Formats: sequence, C-alpha cells, structure tokens
Amino acid sequence: METKQYDVVIIGGGISGTALLHLLSRYTDLKSIALIEKNKGIASLNSHGRNNSQTLHCGDIETNYTLDKALTVKAGAAMVVNYASQLPSCKHILYKFSKMVLAVGEQECDELQARYQTFHTQYEKMEMWDADGISRIEPNVVWGRNERIAALGVLDDYSAVNFQALADSFVAQAKKSDIDVDVLLKTKVTKIMDSDAGFELCTNNGTIKARSVVVSASGHSLLFAQRMGYGSQYSCLPIAGSFYYAPDVLRGKVYTIQNDQLPFAAIHGDPDLLLRGKTRFGPTALMLPMLERYNYRSIIDFMHVFSVDVGAMKVMWDLLKVADVRNYMFKNILFEIPYIRQRLFLKDARKIVPTLQLQDLTFAKKIGGIRPVMIDKLNRKLHMGEAKINPGNGIIFNMTPSPGATSCLQNAEQDVQALVEHLGCDFNQELLDKELKQPV
Repeated sequence: METKQYDVVIIGGGISGTALLHLLSRYTDLKSIALIEKNKGIASLNSHGRNNSQTLHCGDIETNYTLDKALTVKAGAAMVVNYASQLPSCKHILYKFSKMVLAVGEQECDELQARYQTFHTQYEKMEMWDADGISRIEPNVVWGRNERIAALGVLDDYSAVNFQALADSFVAQAKKSDIDVDVLLKTKVTKIMDSDAGFELCTNNGTIKARSVVVSASGHSLLFAQRMGYGSQYSCLPIAGSFYYAPDVLRGKVYTIQNDQLPFAAIHGDPDLLLRGKTRFGPTALMLPMLERYNYRSIIDFMHVFSVDVGAMKVMWDLLKVADVRNYMFKNILFEIPYIRQRLFLKDARKIVPTLQLQDLTFAKKIGGIRPVMIDKLNRKLHMGEAKINPGNGIIFNMTPSPGATSCLQNAEQDVQALVEHLGCDFNQELLDKELKQPV
C-alpha cells in the first residue's frame, strides 16, 4: 500500500470512531481523513447490537447517576436523536419503547419517590407509577407479586438504538462530504510512532502518515497509549457482560435500582432489536483477562495494560473487601457455568418478571461484549465513566465504557475541538449546535 498523508487518522471503526469521522467531515475544513478498522466491518465488536444493551441512555432511569451526570448524558442522547431524525429514515436506528426503573420493597420505593421529586422537573415526560400504573404498561412485572412496587419512567420517547446501524450511517454521511474520506477495513495498526509531520502508523497494509491521530479502540486505546509512554496512571479491568433470552414478556425496557455498593450495571430486561419476539435479560458482570470477548489472543494485550502495582492492588482490595462485591463477583463466575447459571440467574430475572420459569431462560451464546473499566492508580479508585488521554501533541486516546455509545457525538465534539486547536483548521460550531443541539 502506498504511503498516504492524512490530516486525521481515526483508529477504531466502532460508534465512537465513526461519530468523530462524521463530525470532522461535516463541520471542519480538513482535507483528508482516514478511518482504520482491523475487522472486515464497521461496528462489529462492542458497538454491535449483540454485544451491548441497545439502550439510549438519557439519565432518567439510571439510578447510579447524579442529577448533574444525568443531564450531561441527556444532552448527549439528544445529539444522537437530532442527528438520526434528520436522516431520510431512522426507523432502523432509533426505536421507541416504554422504559422504567423498578423499585421492589418499601425502601426502594421510598428511594425512587425521592429521586422522582429531584429529577422530574428536568425530565418533562417522566412519570411515577404504582402497581396499578405499572400493570397497564408491563403486566408481567406485576403478576405474582406480594410486595410493594413502584416505577419511574417514560412512555413515549426514543429509548433503544441499533448502534451498528448508527455507525454505518455516520460513515455513509462522511463519504457524501467534499472531504477526502478513506475507510480502511481489515487494516490492523501495529505501532504508532511520532514523526516530524505528526505520526506514522505501521499497519499490515503498509505505513500511513497523519498530522493527528485519535484512537477509539476500547481497551486497546490504553494499550496504544502506554506503548507510546502515556497513560501509565491507568490500568484496565475488563468487565464482560452476558445475557439470557426469554420469551416476549416485556413490552419495553425495565431497569432495576442500582446497588450503591456495586460499581456494575444493575440487571434489566429489554426487547431485543436483533431477535424480535425475545426479551433479553442482563447483563452479568464477569472480570475476564482479555480486551476482546471470545478473542483469546487479546489476553496478551490485557497483560500489558493490567500492571500489578500498589495503586492497582489498592483498588482491587477496596473492591473485594466489600461483602456485596465479593458475593456479586463469585455469583457472576457461576453465571458462566452451564446447568448452574440459569438456575442462579432466574432469581435475579424474577425481580423483574416474578412468574418467569426456568424453562423460559436460555443463555445467550456468543452475546455480550467487554467494558474496559479504567483503574485510576494515582487516585486509587475505579474510573467508571468515559476516560480520555490527551497529551496535547495531536494524538488522543479514548476508552469509552457505558454510556459511551450514547455519548458518541458528545465525546466526538470534544475531540474535534482539541484537533481544531492543534491543527489550526476551521470548525463550524454554529452549524453543529443548530443541527445537533437544537430540537428538530
């Protein structure tokens, strides 16, 4: 392959990388951009619908979010909706389902009521339902219960996304622009080097040159960063999520309240976008020593980014000394063992649908991806949100666990602003605000 010079090269063809490709091609005057993806298709790993919860996070039913965090996530979700709504058709990208977070028992119901009082002024469509209200929306959630239940949710709003379809649309829109856009599939970057003109990327198809580089490759972003001498303050804790299929028992999305002691997503049930007529329950949360689910060659990459030192061990100790965390981790190991797993998971799933039977649950084979949760070794804590390493020299590394997919355009805008400052190109912020931040 002939060496080519680009203004910006994006490594990673998932939802984050493709969102950045779209913003750069639409709102800057750059001349050439390349998107590099090692696989044969766009968004084929964590951004594929089989490997995530297909949820447009808006901050309203995610009980682990503070109000400030929720409003930030809400703004990011609005950008996705505004973008998709301007396409000729977005029916294959955005979906409207009812959504709710379910409280079970007196304590959870009281907590949810207090949350409603704080949040509903910022979420005009938010409603609070008792058992009778829930039964009209999700009858299977109510049948067979004796304890008090309540729910906070929204009936008519976009709540689900096919992120692979969204990523494909970003690429299609970028290719329609006047900018020279190359999408290089089946191209694996093996090394990134500084050069006089910016950076040189060694790939299986030859060398590529770029004035700036953005790496949006999940846990591999940290691997690239550390190989270049950046990000030594981070380690990576890959969390694999598995799911279970059940019959079509839910009409919309039903979340459960987050346990404050657990830094992992609470179980929820969702209509599956890719397998119609099925409800998918999950995710579980299993720590695995690999950066890509079911790719055992990525174990070696994990060993490079999981450095065992005092900071990392302190974080792990703080996790394991909490009884709820220890029990949760052990249970999630059992969730992966055939025969045992359905029986254990049934109890959790029955918190949402009490009448669910063992024969209703099927382990979703080869479904579920990896979240690269960052360990902040300097501050000795888990970094649960999006992580970004920007040394200020024209290269950016993004590690984007949930809600990274929902926040793809929001995160991409931050990268555009950093690239514009470094490269000295023009950026039409006014047009971006008009098209993506104002209601369509």
